[in-house]
Amino acid sequence: MELTGAQILLESLKKEGVDVLFGYPGGAVIDIYDELPRHPELKHVLVRHEQGAVHAADGYARASGKVGCCLVTSGPGATNTVTGIATAYCDSIPLVVFTGQVPTQLIGNDAFQEVDIVGITRPCTKHNFLVKDVRNLAKTIRQAFYLARSGRPGPVLVDLPKDVMQARTEFVWPEDIFMRSYNPTYKPNLNQLRRTAEELARARKPVILAGGGVIMADASEVLCELAHELDIPVATTLMGLGAFPANGDLWLGMVGMHGTYAANMSINHADLLVCVGARFDDRVTGRLQDFASHARIVHIDIDPTSIRKNVEVDVPVVGDCRQALEGILEICRAKMADTDWSGMHADWLQTVHEWKANHPLAYTRNGHIKPQQVIEAMYAITKGDAIIATEVGQNQMWAAQFYTFTKPRTLLTSGGLGTMGYGFPAAIGAQFAFPDKLVINVAGDGSIQMNIQELATVVQNKLPVKVVILNNGHLGMVRQWQELFYNRNYSHTNMEAQPDFVKLAEAYGAEGYRISKPEELEDVLRKALTSPNPAFIDVMVEREENVYPMVPAGAALDEMLLV
Repeated sequence: MELTGAQILLESLKKEGVDVLFGYPGGAVIDIYDELPRHPELKHVLVRHEQGAVHAADGYARASGKVGCCLVTSGPGATNTVTGIATAYCDSIPLVVFTGQVPTQLIGNDAFQEVDIVGITRPCTKHNFLVKDVRNLAKTIRQAFYLARSGRPGPVLVDLPKDVMQARTEFVWPEDIFMRSYNPTYKPNLNQLRRTAEELARARKPVILAGGGVIMADASEVLCELAHELDIPVATTLMGLGAFPANGDLWLGMVGMHGTYAANMSINHADLLVCVGARFDDRVTGRLQDFASHARIVHIDIDPTSIRKNVEVDVPVVGDCRQALEGILEICRAKMADTDWSGMHADWLQTVHEWKANHPLAYTRNGHIKPQQVIEAMYAITKGDAIIATEVGQNQMWAAQFYTFTKPRTLLTSGGLGTMGYGFPAAIGAQFAFPDKLVINVAGDGSIQMNIQELATVVQNKLPVKVVILNNGHLGMVRQWQELFYNRNYSHTNMEAQPDFVKLAEAYGAEGYRISKPEELEDVLRKALTSPNPAFIDVMVEREENVYPMVPAGAALDEMLLV
C-alpha cells in the first residue's frame, strides 16, 4: 500500500521508538500535522517557540538517553532552531530535527518562507539531509537516527519539502543500516589499553578526569569500579557531573574555571591524568602550557578528532568509553593478582584530602539570602532525588558546585555553547521523559526571560516543573567579570526592570512564590517543590555575590581567586 510522505515520516518515527515529538506547525508542514491525530502513539507537544522545541528535545535526550526529536516549519521556523541545534552539537546530544521546506520546484527561487537551512546548519550538525524524492524518505530517516545516536552523538537535520510530504510511494523500512563512509570505532585498541594499565601501575599521583562522554556511553558504573579498585581520585568536567558520586571519598569536584581547589590542584600536581570522554575545553584547561604539566596523559574518546586537538597526549585511546574502561579494569585486575597495589597512592590521597579539607567550597552568610544557600536547601529538600536543569551564568555554576550530583543524567546544562534560555525548555523535555520525577530548573532573572513563554507549554500539559529563580537583578556572570576585570564598569548588566515573576506565573496559570528573607527559605521552598503543580519560585538573593573559586581567563588552574 502506498503512503504519503507525511504518513511515511510518522510511521518511521514509530519504528525508531519515538514517543514524544516537540513541535510548532506551519504551512510547509501542514500535511504532517494533518496526519498527526491519526497516530496517537506519538505524543506531540506544542511549544511556544521553535527554540524551545529543540531545547526540550535536547533535555529529553539527556535525561532519557534516547534520541530527542522535534518538528518545525520552514523559513523562520527552521532558523529559530539553530541555537538549539548548536547547543546540542557542542555537547554531543543525539537529536533529529525535522524542518519543513518549500516545494522542491521552488527551492532557490526566494519563495515565501524559504531558507537554505541545510546550508545554514552545516557547521553545527553532525550531518543534514534535504529529501528530494519521497522514495528516499524512509531510508533517510533511518540514517538520520543512526547517525544521531552512534559514534560521538549529535544533532542531525532532515529538511522536508512540502511536495515530498504530499507525494506517495510504497513504505519500505530498512531494518539494517550501513553507511560505507561512516564507521565509528567502538572497540579500543588492545595495545593502547595495555599501555594505559602500565601507566596506572607506575603512577603515584594519578587523577581521572571524566567528561560527558562517560555519561553518554553509560560508563559511570565501570568508572566507579576502576577508581575504587585502584584508589584513584576523580574530577569531572561540568558535563561529567553525575558520572561519579559527588559524596564519596575519592571525589575531587568539578575542574576548571569555577572548579574546586582540590580538583584544580590535583590536575596540576598529578603525575598521570586519565581523561575519559572530555575534550579539554578552554574552560577546563586554563592556560594550556601549564595544564597537567607534570603528568603523562591518557585520553579516551570515541571521537578521534578530539584527541590531541587541544592537549598533547601520551596514550591516545579511540573507542567507546565504557568498553575502554572495562578493558583497562580487566587488565589491571590481572596485574593486581601478581602485584600488591594496596596503599600505592596513600600519600597522594592524603594530600588530596588535605586540599579538600582546607579549601572546601564555601561562602559567607551576612543576613541576605545567598544563592549557594538556596542550592544547598534544594539538595536538602530533594535529598538529591531530582533532575536539575540550569540556565547559564552564575546560577549554572552555583548549581554545579553546591548540588551534590550522585547519578548520571540528573544534570541538564548547556556546557559548550553556554546558551541562556536552555534550562526551562530542557526541564520540560526531562519531565516528559520522566513524568513522576521532580524536575527543577535553576535560573537567573536574566536567563529565564529568554524562553519564559514556555510556561504556557508547562501549564497546557499540566507538567509539575519547578523553576527556582536566583534573582539578583543583574546579568550576574557578566557583572562579576565587570567587577573583577573591568574596574566595576557595570555597562548594561543591570536587570532591575523586570516582571513580577509571581504575578507572571499566576497569569499563565502556574503557582508563584517569592522568598526575600533567609528565614523563609526552607519552608517556602519545600512547599513549592512538593506542590503537584508547575511553579516559579522567585528568590531575592544577594545582588553582588560572586562565584568562587575562579580561574581568570589566561591563568593556570592553580592560579585561582578564592575570595
